[in-house]
Amino acid sequence: MLKVGVVGVQGAVSEHIEATKRAIGQMGISGKVFWLKKPEQLKGIDAIIIPGGESTTISRLMLKNGLFEGIKKLGEGGTPIMGTCAGLIILSKEVIGATPEQRFLELLDVKVNRNAYGRQVDSFEAPLKLTFSEEPFVGVFIRAPRIVELLSDRVKPIAWLGDRIVGVEQENIIGLEFHPELTDDTRLHKYFLRKAF
Repeated sequence: MLKVGVVGVQGAVSEHIEATKRAIGQMGISGKVFWLKKPEQLKGIDAIIIPGGESTTISRLMLKNGLFEGIKKLGEGGTPIMGTCAGLIILSKEVIGATPEQRFLELLDVKVNRNAYGRQVDSFEAPLKLTFSEEPFVGVFIRAPRIVELLSDRVKPIAWLGDRIVGVEQENIIGLEFHPELTDDTRLHKYFLRKAF
């Protein structure tokens, strides 16, 4: 039984839960997907998703709820973690535009620009190329961060918008600028879940 927790302090939590449940069903495996709010829920967890939302708020609430250090330790130990939009910011080693009090998990060797795409009105959808699939993937970008630099050769691109990298993986960690949970396409969730077994 696969146990997947979606960090449930703020952001697109229910959408990720539904997308992950669909992916598990399509893969024909047994699994449980839940709102991850307390550190005791990390016990026996197989994979973690950090959703989009407001990165300052999410990191502050993860610290307040006692989730921050536990998730960092699990990520360092090989537990699969996927961060989308604000989740990517929280996973990143370097963040342009961060406030001084903001804390990051620093599990992903990338530099990101926190509000590269501007305000909510600058949101858009675009076809993306995935390295592991022939069919284009619809990327939904909402006030998205931008990956501006890969800081080590451990980081591999997995999603492209034209000639620009918009999704990466580093062993057990996946970071995406966009929101795969806002489409019916579960390919990225399935790709992520395969890291857990």
